[in-house]
Amino acid sequence: MTTWLLGLAVFLIHTAGAFSAVLALMSSRTSQGAIAWIISLVTFPYLALPAYWVFGRPRFYGYVSARGQRDTVLRQVLERYRDRFDAYKIQTNDADVRAVEQLAMMPLTGANHSELLVDGDATFDSLFAGIKEARSYILIQFFIVRDDSLGRRLKYQLIAAAQRQVRIYFLYDEIGSHQLREGFLKDLRAAGVEVSAFHSSKGVKRRFQLNFRNHRKILVVDGRLGWLGGLNVGIEYLGLNPRHGPWRDTHMKLAGPSVLGLQEAFWEDWHWATGKMLNLCWAPQVWPEANRRVVIIPSGPADGRETASLLIQHLIHSARKRFWVTSPYFVPDEGVQSALKLAAMRGVDVRIMIPERPDHLLVFLSAFAFLPDMVRSGVRIYRYQPGFLHQKVTLIDDEAASVGTVNLDNRSFRLNFEITALVVDRDFAKDVQTMLEADFANCREVSLAELRSRSLWRKVVSRGAYLLSPIQ
Repeated sequence: MTTWLLGLAVFLIHTAGAFSAVLALMSSRTSQGAIAWIISLVTFPYLALPAYWVFGRPRFYGYVSARGQRDTVLRQVLERYRDRFDAYKIQTNDADVRAVEQLAMMPLTGANHSELLVDGDATFDSLFAGIKEARSYILIQFFIVRDDSLGRRLKYQLIAAAQRQVRIYFLYDEIGSHQLREGFLKDLRAAGVEVSAFHSSKGVKRRFQLNFRNHRKILVVDGRLGWLGGLNVGIEYLGLNPRHGPWRDTHMKLAGPSVLGLQEAFWEDWHWATGKMLNLCWAPQVWPEANRRVVIIPSGPADGRETASLLIQHLIHSARKRFWVTSPYFVPDEGVQSALKLAAMRGVDVRIMIPERPDHLLVFLSAFAFLPDMVRSGVRIYRYQPGFLHQKVTLIDDEAASVGTVNLDNRSFRLNFEITALVVDRDFAKDVQTMLEADFANCREVSLAELRSRSLWRKVVSRGAYLLSPIQ
């Protein structure tokens, strides 16, 4: 009997492995990922099968379904509020701008103000000042929220706002904030704050979708002020954690019609997390004296296309003079790698700034597998020296710059919900250029000789780590 049961178990596991291999064939977004999963699931399903059902699925089908279910109600509201944008939409024949609008499924608007926030003190001073200004509602969302001194400052600010009868909706990622204590959330709820986790799974069918994380960092005040960028809520983002040392990051503040794009992204996430509709202000607040052109680009695994990767590729292809980008994790897909090399080969000043200190070892090692080819093509690689670099910023020529949450890796391109603001404005681009020039002064450039001199075993380890890039 024992032998019979063992044989049945082996048969069922291999059958499930073959079935999952077919799913991987039909749903994987890259041929490399499909081949890796198929070989693993067919040859050794005992380990590959649970790994695939936890990490392997490329689309967040639960969110897709929820998006479809809410279309009949939410979409009607969104269409009404977007009609109010007409006076502020930028009508342009620029094909590069139109492509970004199609990726974003949001318009480029004028009459916006944007402010660059460099590092933690400037960012949280601005965030807390915005919370104090709130009169109607606050939408707040972070990937990581910690119950430390900074997290408690945020909690007290939100409680004080709630006591002024401000409606507050607080959303955090259940995986990124897995260490957040229940007492922290109870204090918020007791003050009247509506609190929810963004679930990577919902229901029995999707209980293993641990891979899909909401990496967005958004604050919206009264539908007229908004913030987004790279900083989460924890003392390390102020440079106060000895393990990381000085922390280099960038956030931005927005005002104007573009803030409603941030609001819409939060609205969808809140509906997925809670099933509830939010009664918000959808009247654009304008800043004609600033008149900066901004488009908000949400991206994530519920999209029909790979929005984040396509956006980065498009920005690279549109550059004629310079393309500078910073990312703490640099394991881009082949499309982005090719775009970077081609841009450098046609004479664009392509610079990539990454940390010197590793935060995730596999990601750090993976980059060495393809960096030599990048440098040979003319791409310049810089490693930031003073501490950990976490900002996600791009600069395109003298014309445009973006700030957001997208890292240059597979997780941001395909697995995480992200958000980016692209500002098409020469003054803002100049501010970003000045900021990045100061950062480059604190970097060392990586040479081809340095990459070639790495020992054989380090090169082998890097290639092995790169093979795992689809799930890093």
